[in-house]
Amino acid sequence: MQVGNMHYLKENDLPKEARLFPLSGALLLPGSIMPLNIFEPRYLELFDDAMANDRIVAMVQPNFLNKANTPVEDLCSVGTLGRIISIAESGDGRYLVSLGGVCRFRLKEELSAKTPYRVAKIMPFMADIEAKEFEMPEAKAELLQHLRNYVEDNNIEVDYEDIEQLQVSDLVNLLSGLLPFDLAEKQALLEADFEVRVQTLIALLEMGFSNDASDSKQTVQ
Repeated sequence: MQVGNMHYLKENDLPKEARLFPLSGALLLPGSIMPLNIFEPRYLELFDDAMANDRIVAMVQPNFLNKANTPVEDLCSVGTLGRIISIAESGDGRYLVSLGGVCRFRLKEELSAKTPYRVAKIMPFMADIEAKEFEMPEAKAELLQHLRNYVEDNNIEVDYEDIEQLQVSDLVNLLSGLLPFDLAEKQALLEADFEVRVQTLIALLEMGFSNDASDSKQTVQ
């Protein structure tokens, strides 16, 4: 779970205000890496500003429940701070970005900003920075067993040889990010502390998922 957070050791290393990048269905977990294809002008400017400063972007889902009890009504209350690990410009003006998950944050309030993108006060989850690696061999074995049961009922190819070599934290990040969970399930995985996230992922695998709209195979590797 060191990807993205190796630069941040204490609370003062993390911003109290962050540039918001709302993206539906995105699940950036601490320690994971997310590829992004940036093309909207306001977000191209956001990534320019991030690169010129602290390289930090605040990923958050739009509020898919349409509830008015969040600090910023149209956004979920919990997201993830990501550090730009790499960025390249394509020939047609897009940015191809790799974002490494640092830690989760809670939205406090949106700020008035002169930028075309949004900015908010946040409260980082320091527990994500301070967390040690989890071995949890029994949980890993259970995850792998439920994954095998899951793929038998879904059109998904799995490279077990590579997956079985992963630490449980990397396995959780991989499966949480790649399997076709819905918006609420992804947000639940994000908001759960790690040990609860493991059990939530196991429960989701046990419930299963059937994508009737597509006959094409998905691959997890």
